[in-house]
Amino acid sequence: MLSHNETVVNGPLAFIGEETGYVPSMRERFLGWNVPPEHSDLVHPHWRGFIAPGKYWHIGFALIYSMLLVMSVVGNCCVIWIFSTSKPLRTASNMFIVSLAIFDIIMAFEMPMLVINSFMERMIGWEIGCDAYAVFGSISGMGQSITNAAIAFDRYRTISCPIDGRLNSKQAAIIIAFTWFWVTPFTVLPLLKVWGRFTTEGLLTTCSFDFLTEDQDTKVFVMSIFIWSYVIPLTFIVYFYSQLLQSIRNHERMLREQAKKMNVKSLVSNQDKERSVELRIAKVAFTIFFLFLLAWTPYATVAMIGAFGNRELLTPISTMLPALFAKTVSCIDPWIYAINHPRYRQELQKRCKWMGIHEPETTHDSASVQTEKIKSDDA
Repeated sequence: MLSHNETVVNGPLAFIGEETGYVPSMRERFLGWNVPPEHSDLVHPHWRGFIAPGKYWHIGFALIYSMLLVMSVVGNCCVIWIFSTSKPLRTASNMFIVSLAIFDIIMAFEMPMLVINSFMERMIGWEIGCDAYAVFGSISGMGQSITNAAIAFDRYRTISCPIDGRLNSKQAAIIIAFTWFWVTPFTVLPLLKVWGRFTTEGLLTTCSFDFLTEDQDTKVFVMSIFIWSYVIPLTFIVYFYSQLLQSIRNHERMLREQAKKMNVKSLVSNQDKERSVELRIAKVAFTIFFLFLLAWTPYATVAMIGAFGNRELLTPISTMLPALFAKTVSCIDPWIYAINHPRYRQELQKRCKWMGIHEPETTHDSASVQTEKIKSDDA
């Protein structure tokens, strides 16, 4: 475990140039020892109180992120490719899945930077590199959260109002455009340093918004972005899924009462079969929501502790783990679709034989196929 220096460090430690051949002393090997004075603003004094970690920490994170990068690129690119080019899967509901995959891909843009940073043991490009890294994280993180809320809304409309509640493609496109607008304020403002700023965190190889500076503007900024990117989307998600569960309960109760009046064991109709298909898709959405909580609750907790709590709890390693959780979830999302979406598995089987998928042929295995069938019947 990294040791903490109890001495308050008021300024940047001396930067030791490699050309001098000078061996750094113990004091100069605290975090930030290799950051030159002209870039000292990138390192908050809190991190300078910890001894710089051994190379094995950096190499370990580099290896983990390299594997996550491959998983994310393969999984999310397959989702975007198949859902965009397969006619049965090009539905309004699946537009949100594609949008979520795009946000996940944007998060993957950070990973090559972190691998390079880990081997260099500092932020490549200094302030510019830090801003680029943080912008990718801001867009993808807030985009994932509000897109999960949009998916919850779509599932609620589709299942609760199967006849006239489905979103059409234009409505879905408007909501997706809104999700991109949603990420703009708290990405542009700190980037331009109008309100808040981006800075290094943890092992100084990643960047996020500043949650450690002791001033009122920073505290208000942290609280605002916490509400904007976490509380509001989470509130929407909980509300729509709770309404969805209530609708399912009401529907099942109605079927039981009707069956009892007709003296039959159960009532099964084509609409109910379609509804069960939609419920399977809703389970996927529930799973993604659960992963969303695992990904962003730790990060939100770290930010709130940094701004309002006991900062001694925030060690370099403990603040790297929430970022690792978030990256991991962005890689898992597309594989959740592969596990739970039969039509998607069929397309993978046809186009990516190297994956070794063996899915039985069926024509009524997803909400997307059912939607296409309804449209063709109506025509």
